[in-house]
Amino acid sequence: MNKDIKAIALRTIEMETESVEGLQSFIDNGFEDAVKTIHRSKGRVVITGIGKSAIVGQKIVATLNSTGTPSLFMHATDAIHGDLGMVQQDDIVIIISKSGDSPEVKVLAPLIKSFGNTLISIVGNVNSYLALQSHIVLNTTVKQEACPNNLAPTSSTTAQMVMGDALAVCLMELSGFTGHDFAKYHPGGNLGKRLYLRVEDIYKLNAKPKVFHTSLLKDAIIEITKGRLGATAVVDDDNSVIGIITDGDIRRLLEKTHDLRNITASDVLSANPKSVQADMLAAEALELLKKFDISQLLVTETSGKYMGILHLHDLIKEGII
Repeated sequence: MNKDIKAIALRTIEMETESVEGLQSFIDNGFEDAVKTIHRSKGRVVITGIGKSAIVGQKIVATLNSTGTPSLFMHATDAIHGDLGMVQQDDIVIIISKSGDSPEVKVLAPLIKSFGNTLISIVGNVNSYLALQSHIVLNTTVKQEACPNNLAPTSSTTAQMVMGDALAVCLMELSGFTGHDFAKYHPGGNLGKRLYLRVEDIYKLNAKPKVFHTSLLKDAIIEITKGRLGATAVVDDDNSVIGIITDGDIRRLLEKTHDLRNITASDVLSANPKSVQADMLAAEALELLKKFDISQLLVTETSGKYMGILHLHDLIKEGII
């Protein structure tokens, strides 16, 4: 137990970093052809492999699906025992393999070609059987695995993963895939909520405290207490926003005066309060709260008519933060 654990970890990271940097020289015409071929395809991307390469393939499939390129995973062993039936006429097949010479790959590659499908390989040996059978070769050769015995897939699987990410990002760019598109595929997560959840989806569940500018301070305090939002809007006779009174405003007033009998809302309000419209993204509203270091935003129509209050706690509850 005298080994330097930190040194081992740093050496591993350094070796895997070198494997990723080495990919830069492999982004060639073949890579460009692979991206264009997939982009033009009317079918899906079917990714296959065995062992650790299969696990990498599943991750690449997940990334492609979530970024707008329909994909599915097919284990190479299962493929040669019946699962080849999932490959359709217009599909493009990507086989991932470090050696390119495993028995399953040697059986699978010529079968794919016999079906007439385009075969792309992500392979660590460009002279392998798989590379020679492929229509397009994506080179992920690494000098050495980070494993001290140069056996366990480490640097090689990292290189495969990054090559898959490069494919996915290029396809996103060509397809014009946007944040709104991403949200369609991630509606249940917090990340998706940042891309689709709007102010109107949240503030309507809150109370809508308001007082008129002529209302007594007592009425404002009651509204703030009832609404439990730490504030009340101040409006005119046409329901247009004049200002806001927060519990902080009340505390500051109490520090200055003891006679509150004749004080009205107009004496206490903060004019020109920060406001948002209902169709604004909740994530954008959050940025306003952070920028001005406040806890509430008034929700108004474009005309300035009062609609309600959005509170910082609402965004926390929805997982926007």
